[in-house]
Amino acid sequence: MTVLMQEIETKASRLSAEERELLAERLIASIDKVQLSPIDEAWIEEVERRYSSWKAGHTVAIPAEQALAKSREYIKK
Repeated sequence: MTVLMQEIETKASRLSAEERELLAERLIASIDKVQLSPIDEAWIEEVERRYSSWKAGHTVAIPAEQALAKSREYIKK
């Protein structure tokens, strides 16, 4: 790790949680990414919608094992 990177990390660690989150979002957005397909973009939107619903308390989460069991049961029908 370079000296500059260490300095930035040290200073960033002093930011509030909200500021660190915003900084992380901006850094990630600044990275050149592969163009997502429309299907990938739709899945990202769906995941964000579901997460927001869960975070707001509108959705009840269930354990993965239970979800998989329900899915397997449904497929058997």
